[in-house]
Amino acid sequence: MNEDRLNLPFVGIPSFLRSPVQTDMRNMDADIAVLGVPSDEGSPWYPGARMAPRAIREMSVRFAEYGAIQHAAGLYDVDEDKHYLRYERRNQRIVDCGDVDILYTNPEGTMRNVTDATSEILQSGAIPVVFGGDHAVSFGVVRAYEEPVSIVHFDAHLDYRPFVHGVENANGSPMLKIGNLANVDRMVQVGIRSIRTSKSALQQSLDRGNAVVTVNRLRRAGVESILRELPKGGKVYVSVDIDVLDMPLVPGCASAEPEGFGFEELRQTMFAIARHADVIGLDVVEINPMLDVRSNNTSLLGAQLALEFMGRVVEQPAYLARKGRAA
Repeated sequence: MNEDRLNLPFVGIPSFLRSPVQTDMRNMDADIAVLGVPSDEGSPWYPGARMAPRAIREMSVRFAEYGAIQHAAGLYDVDEDKHYLRYERRNQRIVDCGDVDILYTNPEGTMRNVTDATSEILQSGAIPVVFGGDHAVSFGVVRAYEEPVSIVHFDAHLDYRPFVHGVENANGSPMLKIGNLANVDRMVQVGIRSIRTSKSALQQSLDRGNAVVTVNRLRRAGVESILRELPKGGKVYVSVDIDVLDMPLVPGCASAEPEGFGFEELRQTMFAIARHADVIGLDVVEINPMLDVRSNNTSLLGAQLALEFMGRVVEQPAYLARKGRAA
């Protein structure tokens, strides 16, 4: 009798969720495409976020199940008594595109590579799921979109730091740069709380028309304080800086701040966005494995957030309509 391999987490090549590796993005047939951007040249503090795509992939194999039967079942939510990503897992609709080429000491060249790789994923019809790296890489990703898109930005910081001494590709400035892109419509910045936030940066964000939803405001007003800022069914790109979570939850983050969201708060908020909008891209950034605990908990959280969020995204009616599948 032939038995399936156990496929234990510490065995084999750690592609994201043990998905097929597809580095030829011009000839790709997938629904979700994972892309790593291992760059931390934009970080003015501790280095190490460049190691995150590799660490996140290693942690993701813990969700890959043992053997073919469980693999085909998808990801099971105990509270909801429901499997997610079952179709995608059974039909190998999730692929790992590897990492973009990082041109060290040439951040502009690296950003071009990020944009080019994301463009190829979008042209294939897949949703990019991007793991940084520091938050500067988000600009390179969003720049690849040609259609109008709103941004939901989860972060402890506004990331509206002005360019000083010609430094534009820093992790404190991506939302300032993204907000200047012609196709970027609404921007909702969620979780802002750092006392390093400047009043002038806040005013600049508000003057652009952005909505700024602090942790306390979300807790008072609920998730509607985000959803009302986004058109129902509109196209949305979600950027998650892991420091939106509370400091004890993310030891592997150089920019962690106190009094952030709990994991369940963030999880349910992201699920609400997936139900409300047509999510067409995601990035998770600022995980630093060189600072993390030995069990890589921060990388594990990043992998789980992406998996659970995408499990809800692929059930959105607009997404299913594009794929020719019934809701």
